[in-house]
Amino acid sequence: MTSSRRTFLKNSTLAMAGVAVAPLLPHTRVCLQLYSVRDAMKADPTGTLKQLAAMGYRNVEHANYIDRKFYGFDAVSFRKILSDLGLAMVSGHTELKEGVHWSGSDFTDAWKHTLEDAKTAGQEYVVCPWLDESLRGDYDRLQRWMAVFNKCGALCKTMGLQFGYHNHDFEFKDHLNGKLLFDIILSETDPSLVAQQLDIGNLLLGGAKPMDVLQAHPGRFALLHVKDMIPAHGTGEMGGAYESTILGQGILDTRSVVTRAVRQGATQLTIEQESYQGRNPLDDARNDLTTMHRWGF
Repeated sequence: MTSSRRTFLKNSTLAMAGVAVAPLLPHTRVCLQLYSVRDAMKADPTGTLKQLAAMGYRNVEHANYIDRKFYGFDAVSFRKILSDLGLAMVSGHTELKEGVHWSGSDFTDAWKHTLEDAKTAGQEYVVCPWLDESLRGDYDRLQRWMAVFNKCGALCKTMGLQFGYHNHDFEFKDHLNGKLLFDIILSETDPSLVAQQLDIGNLLLGGAKPMDVLQAHPGRFALLHVKDMIPAHGTGEMGGAYESTILGQGILDTRSVVTRAVRQGATQLTIEQESYQGRNPLDDARNDLTTMHRWGF
């Protein structure tokens, strides 16, 4: 066999392997939800971010915005810390609260400052991670709040941001007027204004299955919280029967779920691990990223 022929076959084989292992990589980005390393971020945010960057992370999602500061830093300072480490904070969790951020007719200055700081910090997505219990028992009130979500999405668009919502477990357990809460949220929000961040572990706690949710709502999930779950020893996350663990070590076929979601349009894959079974959370963060790379993401 000629050298050129061998080279051609070798390159073809590698290309085929790349298709099998990483068919969708150019269209996705992998992030870490910093709640996964919350204790380390509380003790030493800069040092923790430095470790994450050394592991190979390039994108993070925050879960700490208090008094116009991210982990104790103003938006300009925190963005510089991230940038100096080769990191970007592409999304963040900040609850949109009735009466605090929405006055009944308009968004308050507190929410407008939240969006301004998100933009300054480099975020693309501002994600509401919670729906207050007071909104879950009244269908008309929930409808009105979803209209506020749409208005928030429109406001975010004027600033070059995207508003989103992140599920927990109750959306897949609670019903109003005979409808599942999650179905109401999706039917009452405009997909062009409110992105959905599907947490594939939280929905399991609510009694749902990730593949079933993806099949029922194709194309609705631009963002994904990537998890694996195991039966909890005692009471697990959110009081449920399961808790999160290292990717690839639990009962979810996480790789297949993520692949399906990406094929349906998900572009941001955010690793989140909330339980560690006695291990160091930073070690698990490293292992989770290694697994995602091995899966082709």
